[in-house]
Amino acid sequence: MNGWLPTLPRSNAPKYRAIAQAYAQAIRGGQMLPGEKLPAHRLLAKKLRVTTGTVSRAYAELERCGMVVARVGDGTYVAEPDADGASLGLGLAGEPGRLAAPRPEAVTAAAGNGTAANVAGVMLASRPIDLGQNVPIPTDEARLLSATLRDLAADERLSGELLLYQPEGGRRSHREAGARWLARMGAPGPAERVLVTQGAQHGLACVLRAVLRPGDTIFAEALSYPGIVALARQLRLNLVGIEIDDEGIVPAALERACQLLAPRALFCVPTLHNPTTATLSEARRVAIADIAVRHNLVVIEDLVPAALLDAPPVPVAARLPEQGIVISSLSKAVAPGLRIGYVQAPQDWVGKILAVIRSDCWMTAPLSAEIAARWIAGGEIDRLIAQQRTSIDARQAVAAEVLGGVAYRSDPASPHLWLPLAEPWRAAEFATALRHAGVLVKTADSFVIGRGSAPHAVRLSLSGARSDEALREGLEHLARTLRNGPEGLYSA
Repeated sequence: MNGWLPTLPRSNAPKYRAIAQAYAQAIRGGQMLPGEKLPAHRLLAKKLRVTTGTVSRAYAELERCGMVVARVGDGTYVAEPDADGASLGLGLAGEPGRLAAPRPEAVTAAAGNGTAANVAGVMLASRPIDLGQNVPIPTDEARLLSATLRDLAADERLSGELLLYQPEGGRRSHREAGARWLARMGAPGPAERVLVTQGAQHGLACVLRAVLRPGDTIFAEALSYPGIVALARQLRLNLVGIEIDDEGIVPAALERACQLLAPRALFCVPTLHNPTTATLSEARRVAIADIAVRHNLVVIEDLVPAALLDAPPVPVAARLPEQGIVISSLSKAVAPGLRIGYVQAPQDWVGKILAVIRSDCWMTAPLSAEIAARWIAGGEIDRLIAQQRTSIDARQAVAAEVLGGVAYRSDPASPHLWLPLAEPWRAAEFATALRHAGVLVKTADSFVIGRGSAPHAVRLSLSGARSDEALREGLEHLARTLRNGPEGLYSA
């Protein structure tokens, strides 16, 4: 079990309250951060030797006081702070109360103490350096959005049309823009086979609901995009991880799994793989496409990372005209807030996916789709991606300088690094040590598919830091932590 775990004191107090208080103190002290997942009820109960009902009561108490949020079918997460930077939580006596942000004098006093736990509070009370979240680096998209909105405001007829109901798959011009976007990633096709969605995750959800039924088996890389895990759980799919190596999916492992399990589909990210940054060779792409044909396997390919490449390789799914589906969005290369994605599917599947979109949200918001379509048609999208690549190049250079001598994997176009940890480090221990220094990373267990064990590794996002200087500071903390080793964590 990874992440922060409570230690229950010997006390006559109810155990559920002791657990709730321990987590409340950890959240207040910065040992657990907004968005971080608490352990599953059953796993924590086993670890603490209590009943699952006790854990459920503790989590319910934390949720009642606003410190955590329970997501049905997905788990319990530390809540985001409110607009004033404060969180609702438990008082030291276990009573609900508002927890104000730390006073400057309290932070100064904690800094003078010198212990790792207090230093954590100092660093995190200011602002952590986020090397965990994979987001695009801000470029000119905000300025371009302002100009585009002014142009739209000047066209009263079009503005009125964009406020009306649209076809489920999007306006013709929006689907044509999507076809152009996918073609630049090696997946050309007619606009009739392209559907506009509210981001790639929505597109993936619609595809899974159209193609699979509860109980069906779907494969994914043994380490993969976490969104597939949540969707498979919600849709009651049997999600199985397939062995990968430094290049990506191992075709022989895929063949064996197909023979044993008769899967319905394969979800994969073969270009700039998340999280390992690997890109499949041409030979493996051909081999996987051949396996898919022989086993009647629908290949659902995530092309979101491929948008950052000037000349991406031909997708595996694009080699399968009858059973290949590609999904992409603007989220990682341009702007996640637009919430625009595109799905390209064989004609036989288009109607089924359209029906899911119609029942799910009726249509994608046409205003966002219009903005994206204008940027794609006018070439602004290419300029924004070029700026993104320039920023990534600069941050890759910072990483190469600071982490010289550290064995990590990456691709020049990738906004993140994959760092396998050498003995005696353990991923959870390493992430905790960095969190104490005010640096956030994602451990490999965030990407594990099925019941496989997670390697001791972390993903480092170069784009999450708010500046090149913050990135350098975060990587310097990381490099120093690596050098010191686990034995140096709490030395004075």
